[in-house]
Amino acid sequence: MALLKDGSIVLLKGKKREFFVEVSDGKLHTDLGIIELKDLREREYGDRINTHLGHDLLIRKPRTPDFFRNCKRVGAPIVPKDIGIIIAYTGICKEDEVLDAGTGSGVLAIYLGSIASKVITYEKNAEFVKTAKKNIDNAGLKNVEVRHGDILSEIPKIKENFDIITLDMRDASQVIPYAKSILKPSGFLVTYSPFFEQSKDVRDAMGKEFSDVKTLECMEREISFARGLTRPSTRVVGHTGFITIARL
Repeated sequence: MALLKDGSIVLLKGKKREFFVEVSDGKLHTDLGIIELKDLREREYGDRINTHLGHDLLIRKPRTPDFFRNCKRVGAPIVPKDIGIIIAYTGICKEDEVLDAGTGSGVLAIYLGSIASKVITYEKNAEFVKTAKKNIDNAGLKNVEVRHGDILSEIPKIKENFDIITLDMRDASQVIPYAKSILKPSGFLVTYSPFFEQSKDVRDAMGKEFSDVKTLECMEREISFARGLTRPSTRVVGHTGFITIARL
């Protein structure tokens, strides 16, 4: 296993807390004590490190769920349960090329980039672009390209063709008429819409271009385990958005 170097991103996992850090000359000040980040140099994932107060932390290699929890946020990113629907229903694989729009923090692009061959993602907000690029760089993904631009004006100029197109944006219905021309045969178009009105607009637009369309909503509930008291948790991740999927 490769040794950690300056710039490496690591997850430090305690019993109840975790910390997302970069190997450097800096210090991490926590309620568990101070960690000299330079002491992470030459360590490996799976090693352990102690704070100055003696608290023991496991050094983990971050994976996509860790980036979702710990990356810098701008706006409200699409959540893992909805990302899972997108991955499962499109069957995205390592040969696929993906066009994404509405980058935001880059969370969806990170998940897609960890599977697909290539991801091109568009974001019209310049500050969001900076944040997304930093998050994607931290994830170590070289196959994700963040482009600054409004997909509504940029999509007619796009020359590439894609296996999957994902749209997480308010005006997704206006993009749909152009999407068909840059989708490869058997390709998928996916939209994420928080509201019924957006979903209705999307369905109306897709109905003019695609014959194979479905809209899904996903709920998530953990199971709480205790002796003699095992039951579904009262904490439910309810409605976040509607996923609409069309296929050529």
